[in-house]
Amino acid sequence: MCTAVTYKTRDFYFGRTLDYDQSFGEEVVLTPRHFPLEFRHTEPLMSHYALLGMAMVAKGVPLYYEAMNEKGLAMAGLNFVGNAVYHEVKEGCLNLAQFELIPWILGSCANLTEVRRELKRLNLVKTPFSDELPSAQLHWLVADRSGALTLEATQEGLQIYDNPIGVLTNNPPFPIQMFFLNQWMGLSNRSPENQWAPTLSFQPYSLGMGAIGLPGDLSSPSRFARIAFSKQNAVCEDSESSSVSQFFHLLATVEQPRGCSRLTNGSYEITLYTSCCNASKGIYYYTTYENRQITAVDMHRHDLDASSLYRFPLVLSQQIHFQDE
Repeated sequence: MCTAVTYKTRDFYFGRTLDYDQSFGEEVVLTPRHFPLEFRHTEPLMSHYALLGMAMVAKGVPLYYEAMNEKGLAMAGLNFVGNAVYHEVKEGCLNLAQFELIPWILGSCANLTEVRRELKRLNLVKTPFSDELPSAQLHWLVADRSGALTLEATQEGLQIYDNPIGVLTNNPPFPIQMFFLNQWMGLSNRSPENQWAPTLSFQPYSLGMGAIGLPGDLSSPSRFARIAFSKQNAVCEDSESSSVSQFFHLLATVEQPRGCSRLTNGSYEITLYTSCCNASKGIYYYTTYENRQITAVDMHRHDLDASSLYRFPLVLSQQIHFQDE
C-alpha cells in the first residue's frame, strides 16, 4: 500500500511513500542518457533522457518504483491488486511490460503532452521480468508542472484519467476514489460554525474541528482523502528548504508505523521510505523508516552523458545529531 502526491511552490515536487512489510534491496539509481534501455517487445532506447529515482536493480536492469527525468516529468507505480490486467502482445501497438513503463515514458517523453501521444499506442503486456519476479499489479501517477494523469490497465484496456488533485493511493479504481471525496466536501481548515441549531450556543473547544470526519485509518480510500485534504490546504514558502520540509510533512499524514497494519503472515506493513523529487532541479530526497534525516542525490552532480548506472545504497541507520557534543 502506498501514497503518491504532487506539489508546487516555486518548483515542482513529486513523491510517494512505499508501504510494505519487507524491502527488496531498493536504492537510489541514476540512469544516464546513454545507458541502454532494453525492452522485450520493442526496440531499445540507446539514447534517452536521464532518470533518477528509487529502483531495485535486477540483472543490471533498474526496476523503478518511481522516478523523474531531467525534463521535469515524474512517474510512480502503486499497487493496484485485483484490478490491474495486462494483455497479450498486439501488432501495431507499443507493447510494454509493466516493469518497462516508467523507463519508457520518462526516457522518451519531456512532458505530459508527449506522454498523451505515446499512450495512444500503448499496450501493457503480461510479460514478467523473470520467473522470480512476476508482473506486479500496479497503476501509475505521471505528472509534470502542468498537471497529472492516472493510468490504469484493466480488463477493458488502458484507462487514462486526468488527475486534477494530483494524488494517488491504491484500490479502488481512480474514478471511485474521486467520487468518494464528495462525502468530505464539508470539511474545512477553519473552526466550524453552528449551522443547524441557532437557538443553541455551540463553541469550538479545540483547533482543527473543521476537519472532524476526515478519515484517519490506513485504508487506501482514507489515505486518498487525507492526503488530498492536506495538500489542498497546505501553505508553504517558495524556498527549497521550506518546500521539501512541507512535502515530507504532507506524506507524514499517511505514513504507517509498525504494528498498525498486520498482515496474514504475522508481519506488519510499514512505510519503508518516503521520497520527494524536486523535478524542476533534478534532486531526489528520501527518508527511511529508521532514518528520519533527509538524504539527497542531485542528478546534475553526475555525468548525464555516461553509459553506466550510478547507484546509491540507502542510508538506513538512524542519524541523530547530538547538539551538546
